[in-house]
Amino acid sequence: MNFVKSKPIYVEVPIKTDIDTLWNATQNPDLHEQWDLRFSSITYIPKLENEVQEFLYKTKIGFGLEIAGWGKSVGSYHAENGSRVSSLHFGTDQKISIIHEGRGYWKYEPNNKSIHFLTEYNYDVNFGRIGSFFDHIIFRPLIGWATALSFDVLKRWLEKGESPRSQYIRFFSSWLITILFFFIWLYHGLIPKIIFTHPDEIYMLQNFISLNMHQAHMITILIGIVEILFGLTLLIYRHKRKLFTLQMFAFPFLATSALIANTDYLAHPFTPLTFNLALFVLSILGFIFNKDIPSAKSCKRKR
Repeated sequence: MNFVKSKPIYVEVPIKTDIDTLWNATQNPDLHEQWDLRFSSITYIPKLENEVQEFLYKTKIGFGLEIAGWGKSVGSYHAENGSRVSSLHFGTDQKISIIHEGRGYWKYEPNNKSIHFLTEYNYDVNFGRIGSFFDHIIFRPLIGWATALSFDVLKRWLEKGESPRSQYIRFFSSWLITILFFFIWLYHGLIPKIIFTHPDEIYMLQNFISLNMHQAHMITILIGIVEILFGLTLLIYRHKRKLFTLQMFAFPFLATSALIANTDYLAHPFTPLTFNLALFVLSILGFIFNKDIPSAKSCKRKR
């Protein structure tokens, strides 16, 4: 599959800064590697005047593995209207890389008090049809998302002064907490309430509200469905701080309700008191970390 036949990746974002500052943040390798999620390190190779600027890059992919590749800044153009273009040729000889070779460009377009910073690039893939299928289904959407997220991190860095490192710490911390809560709501809604309908779940409900066995059984299943739906909403809803606020009220209520239903739970190894207290604190952290985090959705993804 040749890269000229596949759909190119396009990302655009307006940044309120001057063009020289933006140019330096994107063309200086020490600055570039700070905000671009696609690269772990970028090293320029010394060159003579008028020679093509070559560089080496590395990308850590986890489990101690990394992709090392090469790149060439094949040309740049400064127009009379102040816009600039930087073209790039890149690739790697490592067989484990899905990317074999590609080309693209960065464009800087002044617009009043901001610069429209955009990129478009495409690449050829390894592994034949299997590689093309994997690229189309998983890798291309992932690297497109990483490009857009990186552009928003760059935008926030230059506009608000928050370092890329602190932005990424908040971003990944917030998603780690979100995924944890998604699993907790999914598990507690599905396993003890719907699939097995554990007797303790029914017992707590009957002790808290006067219900017969059938009513308690049906309401327990209904609560399980609500918990699963809440977990899914937490995963996909953009304004997560509202849901974390709701959790900060819900967990003390759940702990109190369980202990009112049966004070013997205070002696259990995993008592509802400490369990819900931990989730309450995590909800506070989730609320804090989710304040104004970078997002790939802030960028334009099509021409």
